[in-house]
Amino acid sequence: MTQRDWVAAAIHKIEADFNRSADTHLIPLPLPAWPDIDAYLKDESSHPTGSLKHRLARSLFLYALANGWLREGSTVVEASSGSTAVSEAYFARLLGLPFIAVIPASTSPEKIAEIEFHGGRCHLVESACSINAESARLARETGGHFMDQFTYAERATDWRANNNIAESIFKQMAQEPHPVPAWIVCGPGTGGTSATLGRYVRYRQHDTRVLCADPESSVFFDYYRGAREGRADPSLARTGGSRIEGIGRPRVEPSFIAGCVDAMLQVPDALSLAGMRHVSAVLGRRVGGSTGTNFVGVLHAARAMHEAGQGGSIVSVLCDSGERYAHSYYNPEWYAHQGIDVAGADRAIAAAVAGAPLPPLPSCGPS
Repeated sequence: MTQRDWVAAAIHKIEADFNRSADTHLIPLPLPAWPDIDAYLKDESSHPTGSLKHRLARSLFLYALANGWLREGSTVVEASSGSTAVSEAYFARLLGLPFIAVIPASTSPEKIAEIEFHGGRCHLVESACSINAESARLARETGGHFMDQFTYAERATDWRANNNIAESIFKQMAQEPHPVPAWIVCGPGTGGTSATLGRYVRYRQHDTRVLCADPESSVFFDYYRGAREGRADPSLARTGGSRIEGIGRPRVEPSFIAGCVDAMLQVPDALSLAGMRHVSAVLGRRVGGSTGTNFVGVLHAARAMHEAGQGGSIVSVLCDSGERYAHSYYNPEWYAHQGIDVAGADRAIAAAVAGAPLPPLPSCGPS
């Protein structure tokens, strides 16, 4: 089999896998304090690998194949907080390729088990700041390919259409009372989702705006605020990683495109996790921490719309299942170790759901 023949066969396998899969659900999320505002969650946990990152992994593999970067037998290496690695392990196994996930040592045991279930090998590092450099080193040593989601996420996805998350949201919203959302809320991890959403709504000439809700220890909010003020500094960095797995980064990633985002909100981890618990209670099943961060963004946008006398719809993302976080977000001992005020944050979210303002949060952009 020639290299071109192998690439064609590999792409066919990925497309056939996609053809076997259904679209993810769009779930109404009650906001009883604001009857003129309809909220929805795009449930990305129903992908075969259980998270929003399934879309990204598929796009990254197709991009690498089309660019001639993957060969039969190539070792695939990826830097990840866990979820992208789970999804890439799935696609690597589909193509018969070895896969190494370079992940922070703090990654949940459940995610590590899922990576290994799909045939991947986990290479743990102490600092989230070093996963990219370590991935590049391993790719060189094995003669493999560093997938590099943080660089290629914004360009691997076809943002004009091709079944991306933005196109899917608008198709599913078509029969709703407010089919064009006033806001779509997401959390920045690679920046790929916010880039896809922001580009798509501009390309389709929708009035929808994109709000990114960023966890407290991430650098994206500070970078975005500087960019809005004409002083973008891509060298900004923080030490340590985000406690909200899947979103937030200690450095400004190449795939985060500030111009695709209309507003940003910085969310304390305690509020993110209280939001997670609220959404879990409403849906009757556990969701992950990044969904809680998104929910705080939904409350922020809904409050602003209400104060402006506006009705409409808000769509956000249910990123992954909470079953991946049994040892952390759903473990009381973890909260005690982290020093997080659970009761106070739960009261703040309950009050906000009932119509009270959220605690003051750093924000930038239109509200």
